[in-house]
Parts: sequence; C-alpha cells; structure tokens
Amino acid sequence: MNFVSITCLLWVISEITLNVLARSNKSASVTLDKGSINIIWIVIVVSIIGGSMFTSNYPAFNEVLSNIGLALIIAGIIFRWISIVSLGKMFTTNVAIQNEHKLKTDGIYKVIRHPSYSGSLISFLGLGFALGNIFSIIIVFIPILLAFLYRIKVEENALSLHFKEEYEEYKSRTKKLVPYLY
Repeated sequence: MNFVSITCLLWVISEITLNVLARSNKSASVTLDKGSINIIWIVIVVSIIGGSMFTSNYPAFNEVLSNIGLALIIAGIIFRWISIVSLGKMFTTNVAIQNEHKLKTDGIYKVIRHPSYSGSLISFLGLGFALGNIFSIIIVFIPILLAFLYRIKVEENALSLHFKEEYEEYKSRTKKLVPYLY
C-alpha cells in the first residue's frame, strides 16, 4: 500500500466515523436535511469509482502532480477538521438545527460560511490529481462539487429559516466556499 492509499483509507475511516458520531440527536434538534447527506455519499462513491476506472485506462500525470494531489488531500482534511472542531457541538453530518443553536460567525467562519465543505472539496480535487489524469479530476470533482452545492442550498435555507435576518446579514458579508471569491 502506498502513501496515497493509506492517506485515503484514513480519510474514509475518519469520514465514516464522523458520519456515525456527529448525526444530530433527533430529540434535541430539528432535522432539515432533505436527503442531502445520502445524495453526497452516493455521488462520492460513484464519482470515486468512475474516476478510478480512468486511472488504469488513460495516461497518468507525472509524479509531481500526484504528490500535489496528495498534499491537497491532506490540506483539505486538515482544513475540514479545523472547521469542525471550531463549530464544536453544533456540527452535525445531517442538516439540523440544534436546541439553543447559535450562529457561528467567528474564526474561520468570519470569512466563509462553509469551511468544512471547502476542506472536503479541496481533498476531492486532490484525489482527482492523485488518481492521475484529467478525466479522473473531472469525474471525481465536478459531480461532488454539484452535490455539495445542493447541500449548501439546503443548509442555507435551514439557517435562513431559523436565524432569519441574522443569517441574511451574515451571508451578505461572507462567501460560501472560497474566501473573498465565492
């Protein structure tokens, strides 16, 4: 097993563990997920399988670009976990409003509204590079990006319903995924 495979295996284990442990408590929250967590998992699995199929069939990038992919995977994981830890007990893997939910607007959340998703997307872009060709990048990254954009729409609707003007004001001064750009 090479370093990329080990890194990806640890990444998958951490995400599955997070998904199991960070689901909202139904009695202590209002769940507004609209199936978005299931869509994300299905798209991730299909995209990774599809992207992996192209790895053996098309010419690979050089080792430098594969290493850049590995660095992006690791950077994305770190960025995602920093945002999760920063959010604390308000983080859930399903879209839910917790009892006594407070809007997080400081730290990394002062600049972007969805840093956890930004971190995941950086990792998936890196995975596309690590798989070794342009087709893998496109097949892995684009569908997953679209699934996350749907998830963000669901989450922002839930936050707008709950926090009303406070969330709208927060949206007006922050970006969704990329600081100062988008």
